[in-house]
Order: sequence, then structure tokens, then C-alpha cells
Amino acid sequence: MNKVVLITGASSGIGKAIGEFLHEKGFVVYGTSRNPDRITNSVFPLIALDVRDANSIQSAVSKVMATSGRLDILINNAGVGITGPLEEIPTAEIKANFETNFFGPIEVIKAVLPPMRNQQSGLIINITSIAGYMGLPYRSIYSASKGALSIITEALRMEVKSFGIQITDVAPGDFATNIAAGRYHAPIIEGSAYEIPYGSTLNMMDEHVDSGSNPEEMAQAIYEIIKNPNPNVHYKVGLFMQKFSIVLKRLLPDKVYEKLLMNHYKL
Repeated sequence: MNKVVLITGASSGIGKAIGEFLHEKGFVVYGTSRNPDRITNSVFPLIALDVRDANSIQSAVSKVMATSGRLDILINNAGVGITGPLEEIPTAEIKANFETNFFGPIEVIKAVLPPMRNQQSGLIINITSIAGYMGLPYRSIYSASKGALSIITEALRMEVKSFGIQITDVAPGDFATNIAAGRYHAPIIEGSAYEIPYGSTLNMMDEHVDSGSNPEEMAQAIYEIIKNPNPNVHYKVGLFMQKFSIVLKRLLPDKVYEKLLMNHYKL
């Protein structure tokens, strides 16, 4: 029986690449988008789902169950970026980011756990970020939201293991996607104390995304995880130095690591 996969945020970028790869491998793939009617080039069906709307989530999961009768794999991919000096990011934008990057994935997990528990099987893959392993300047909220989802993954694995459900997370580095165009940028305020350092850091972040890896690398990594009957707690996918930065954080004294980051961002 071909496994049934639900991928949130699958209309573009990493989610779309994963969906296309798994579709080619014979999986029954359902993607989600807030506005699926606007997408005309998807090779797999797209269902309307807004991770900020619990009713939307329940409706999407019900459609998958009604159509395929089961749900084997959830890939919690939907997410948005956010940048800015913490002092200058409106609180409403901070809350909105956590609604999408943290609370939303939790609600999707809650919706798929009952059918997976009934099946006594299932795999949930949360897409986090290498940025979630460390506090990055002018990406504090993004780092925090993705780091929080990673910690949820660790806890939830132990809560549902006895039901035959596996949970893991995959932290990508910089990939060539449209995340930079879709994220919230706190405006660079002329005369602000952060004007120059934030402006230069923002340019650097955008360059990293533009020169990022091919999203197909993430798709291949996800496929290998699905094939593993006993997946690890965490996976990292990205350039060597991006993954090595996590190792350095574990090995180096905090202030030394902080200095490395500040040198990297020229702060």
C-alpha cells in the first residue's frame, strides 16, 4: 500500500520540492496552501489549509482521511520568516510569527494524532531550522519559534512512541526559496540606533538565501528519513559550515561562540 503523506505549505519552495519528489517515488501526496486555487502547476492535489485556523486544519485532515482512509506521514513544513531588531518588531508581528511557526504546527499535530493512533502507526516530521539552534542577531523571533518547535519534537516523541508513532525534526540551512520575499521585515528606520548594522545584516541574509542549496536536497533527506524505521530525534540539512556551527556551539564557551557570530555578521 502506498503511504499517504500530508505536507503543509507545499505550494512553493521546500514543501513543493518534497511533494514532487515523494510523488515521483509513488507516495500518495496531499499538499496544503492557504490559497490552492491560485496554484495551477502542482503535480499533487493541494488542499486549503491555514495553520492559524483550527477549523481549516481539521477540515484538511478530514478530506485526506475521507479520500484515502489513512494518513501515514505528516510533514509540518509551513512557516514564515521574520527579521528585525527585537526592540523595533511590533508585538503583533511577533505573535503572528509564532502562530504560524509554532502554534500552527502544534495544531496540525493534534489533528493527525487521533487517526495515526487508531492506525497504531505514523510519522511526523517537523521542519525547523539550523537558525533554531542558536540566537541569531536580527532573527531572534525566527530562531526562537523554530527552536521551540524542536523542543516540542523531543518531548512529543516520548509521549506518543507507545502508539507506534514516530516524530522527528529536520533543520535546514539556507535554501534557494522565496522565504525572503514572504517574510516580515521590520523596516530599516532612518536615524535608528540599528539602522546600519541591521541594514547590512539584512543584505547578508538575503544573499545567503539567494545562493542557498537546491531544495531537492531537502526532499532527498526527507525520503531517506521516511525509509528509516527508527528515525533520529534531529536531522540537519545544509552546507558543512552551517551544520558545523551547531557543533561549535556545543563545544565552545558561550562568549567565544558569540564573538564568532558577531564577527560573521560584522557587528
